[in-house]
Amino acid sequence: MNVYFVGAGGIGMAALERYFLSRGAHVAGYDRTPTPLTHALEKEGVDITYTDDPATIPDGMLEDSDLMVVYTPAIPADNKILNKLKATGHTPIKRSAVLGHITREGRSLCFAGTHGKTTTSSMAAHILNTAAVGCNAFLGGILRNTGSNLILSKTSPWYVAEADEYDRSFHQLTPHIAVITATDPDHLDIYGTEEAYLESFARFTELIVPDGKLIVHTGLKFHPRQASTVKTYTYSRDEGDFHAVNIRRGDGTIKFDCVTPGHTITDIELGVPVEINITNAIAAIAACILTGDVTDDDVRRAMSSFAGAERRFQFHLKEPMPGGHVIIDDYAHHPDELRQSIASVKSLYPGSRLTVAFQPHLFTRTRDFAPEFAQALSMADRVILCDIYPARELPIPGVTSEIILNDITIKDKLLVRKENLPDTIKNLNFEILLIAGAGDIVNYIDEIVANTVAK
Repeated sequence: MNVYFVGAGGIGMAALERYFLSRGAHVAGYDRTPTPLTHALEKEGVDITYTDDPATIPDGMLEDSDLMVVYTPAIPADNKILNKLKATGHTPIKRSAVLGHITREGRSLCFAGTHGKTTTSSMAAHILNTAAVGCNAFLGGILRNTGSNLILSKTSPWYVAEADEYDRSFHQLTPHIAVITATDPDHLDIYGTEEAYLESFARFTELIVPDGKLIVHTGLKFHPRQASTVKTYTYSRDEGDFHAVNIRRGDGTIKFDCVTPGHTITDIELGVPVEINITNAIAAIAACILTGDVTDDDVRRAMSSFAGAERRFQFHLKEPMPGGHVIIDDYAHHPDELRQSIASVKSLYPGSRLTVAFQPHLFTRTRDFAPEFAQALSMADRVILCDIYPARELPIPGVTSEIILNDITIKDKLLVRKENLPDTIKNLNFEILLIAGAGDIVNYIDEIVANTVAK
């Protein structure tokens, strides 16, 4: 079997590539830029090219009438490889459709939401994988417990999937248990309006199987349309059918009890002890408890050993405070995510000076949410703002990082080119550094850490 991926370096694509490798397929693909993820995939057996030239497609693939071509909607319409594949009679399939087909082989837990879905789905996968039942999981981040974003089980009926709302991808899924973490407007380049964005989540709830379950964070601004036979539950940190009580913080730990509709699970300790993970854990625990296949001890064991997903509040340097340095990396690229990330750092290190280095992601998102980004960044003590990471987009006249910088209310703020970020930070006296964004700012972290340690 031959499978070719156009956009092979995407995190969602990576899980599918690993899945097809596990099935013995010859897997190849194209991506614009080499990254640590693409290098890892190459070592695992994926044949990846970084040149948009049809001549780089491996011998025999174009001629294979059974070739499966998988693509991501982020690929531009003028991509030469994708157009050559179409011209030679192959019908490309969206990544989301392939994921939907695979997960229908079993019973799926699907995690949707503007933010929180990678962490909650990773937590749920870790709970099930730690329990006797096991799971298959296709995650939007590398689970640090396994070093991969794919978990496979030959015996488990459960599939865990991140349900991505971009390009309405999550409409390809058929959840048995669906979780919706947040519906703050995003991807307005696709949806146009907040109303259309919320409508997509309502449509997602219609896809839950008739005897399925829906778990929704309290207070969301949309109206689910699930079938009457679908049982609905609410959750949050402090209220709902699933919520936390008896929260204890101290000595770098967070512990709590989880109230469920039937009983209370006591003494849950977070392996990644940040405030937002209380809420994330409640969502994951709710979904896993509703499978009927995990015990309270499974939950306790898994949550205490959960190491997190890469780039989700990941510590790269953690020296003793006061007097030391702390460097944290977070994928936050939406204003609400950024606000929560900054708040979590400040609660962990009260009284310490916080520097945030942020790379905006997408011209459209910067245009649509510049005031909200500025408001979130104003919570820091110092802000270093990089140029916008364009991803799939072309520049928009007048849309630069300066439109965020101008509205940041703190005085200690500066704009730097991303390649100058390590030297800029090297010359600063910082205590806590939060590096945030979904672009390639992550590529500079190792140098920043090395410079800091060498001081």
